Amino acid sequence: MRRMIVTSAATAAGIVLLLSLKPHGSASAQSLPVISSDTGAASAPSPAPSGSGTSNGPTSGSSSPATPAAGGTRTITGSAVDTRYGPVQVRVTLAGSKLTKVDVLQYPSESNRDEEINTYALPQLNQEAIAAGTAQIDSVSGATYTSDGYTRSLQSALDQAGIH
Repeated sequence: MRRMIVTSAATAAGIVLLLSLKPHGSASAQSLPVISSDTGAASAPSPAPSGSGTSNGPTSGSSSPATPAAGGTRTITGSAVDTRYGPVQVRVTLAGSKLTKVDVLQYPSESNRDEEINTYALPQLNQEAIAAGTAQIDSVSGATYTSDGYTRSLQSALDQAGIH
């Protein structure tokens, strides 16, 4: 009898603890300010695309990867990459085959620490990506998971654009 009471109490306590956990990937990721390479700071919130890996209306007249040097400006959204602390997704702007702008659409923001890390790490990653013109950039110390997600999403966008 005593064992059954202890088991029931432990099971109830375990269920209460599980239900009180806050899950990753909340709806707040959709309302984050975009961190752009133009300003290096957060800009007004922009709706993140629901489908990952899609092109956001290239203006060069052709979105095929076979003509990356055709001229014109194209904007391409990389796939959302899940990291330990939340998803990371970038949108790149290309002038011909040159990387001219990087916007970070999604990034971890569940805690104050996430916000603190991303305030310094994402502008640094944007600057490095623009300077390098590729996804072959260094990670930011203290933001390893975000850096990895950033470079994978950036590479996804560049692959869609046919730039290697």
